[in-house]
Amino acid sequence: MRLRLFLILVLIVLSVFAVSPRINLPQTIKIPYFNTELGGLAGNFPLKLGLDLQGGTQLVLNTKMDQIPQEDRDNALESAKDVIEKRVNLFGVSESVVQTSKIGEQRRILVDLPGVKDASAATELIGKTAQLDFRELVEAPKNPESTESAGFTFNSTGLTGADLKRSQVVFSQGNGGDSGAQVGIEFNEEGAKKFGEITKRNIGKPLAIFLDDRPIGDNPPVVQQEILGGNAVISGNFTTEEAKALSVQLNAGALPVPIEILEQRVIGPSLGAESVKASIIAGIIGLITVILYMAFYYGRLGLIADLALIIYTLFVLAIFQTGLFLIPPVTLTLPGIAGFVLSIGMAVDANILIFERMKEEIRWGKSRKQALELGFNRAWASIRDSNISSLITAAILYSIGTGLVKGFAITLAIGVLVSMFTAIYVTRTILKLFIRT
Repeated sequence: MRLRLFLILVLIVLSVFAVSPRINLPQTIKIPYFNTELGGLAGNFPLKLGLDLQGGTQLVLNTKMDQIPQEDRDNALESAKDVIEKRVNLFGVSESVVQTSKIGEQRRILVDLPGVKDASAATELIGKTAQLDFRELVEAPKNPESTESAGFTFNSTGLTGADLKRSQVVFSQGNGGDSGAQVGIEFNEEGAKKFGEITKRNIGKPLAIFLDDRPIGDNPPVVQQEILGGNAVISGNFTTEEAKALSVQLNAGALPVPIEILEQRVIGPSLGAESVKASIIAGIIGLITVILYMAFYYGRLGLIADLALIIYTLFVLAIFQTGLFLIPPVTLTLPGIAGFVLSIGMAVDANILIFERMKEEIRWGKSRKQALELGFNRAWASIRDSNISSLITAAILYSIGTGLVKGFAITLAIGVLVSMFTAIYVTRTILKLFIRT
């Protein structure tokens, strides 16, 4: 009993610490094992808001399907959507929405980037085709597709981004060569074999790297020796941001079709500050209504349930803000707020089932202590089944829904899981203490 109470109190203190506004604490006190200062951690978990609550950037992209057969255009559109979605996620934009639209023969992709006020970097990242190509020196152009770069003529070697396994940003110390940010690349098995053969036959010659038919760097690197193992470095006097953007493009893959940006606009919160305020007030009114009803109908038991409900709300907000340091913090949208408010009502269901079972056991002549144990044990099956059904529904919504629907599913699932914990662990512990007293 004491251990349970201690654990509940610790969780309450941590949750209050997470959801409280920034407070001034001593900057010199360091938290062991985390290498951070207490003053810098306090109140450092603001709620993240989606595009509909905080604004951001919206892009409308048009795909150019002129060279794509009619029967393959829908597949190409979905492939382009998947690539753009992967790039947005790698770029670090949370709660983004990427969806397709067909207007006659035009196929478009709509991209919402919440919180991104300056979208120039993200726009450039999304819009590029990112077709990587390694080209070797030839004495003279042999076909009209040859490309002139830095006074040389290069032809494709057949080694492209399709042979790439992964890329990452690396840094050179500048010992006799390029310094600063570079992009390390690793080829797959077939690509490593091709790269070894290409470097073997081009020792002492330049090997140019082209991205979207443009050479990377002013002067192509010269092959010093045969390179085995499938690892190489792309250098071109990159800044850290440029190297990161190139790495993201290569990891996400090339767009299957060219695209053009039809519209780019930075938008404010579509709901406005007043609408957000009204939503919060509605949630508070709902919470107060449930608290008053439980206290009126169940008396002292209802007050205990109300205390557990307040603790539940505190726990959920703490998870939204911190992600328990295991998952990214939840990005709240209006559907997400709806899921949270809905989960508050569902959190009371478990208490009602338990209390009704307890009342039945008391009517059958059981003592309060026996009624408590039997009420929890016999109500558990119903609580478990109803919450599992809700979690299955949330999982289905998350798997097939868009970004906003996924936000609703995530907040609903978190609310259901926390409500089970508070009903079975917190309420039960407080009731045991109450009955003993």
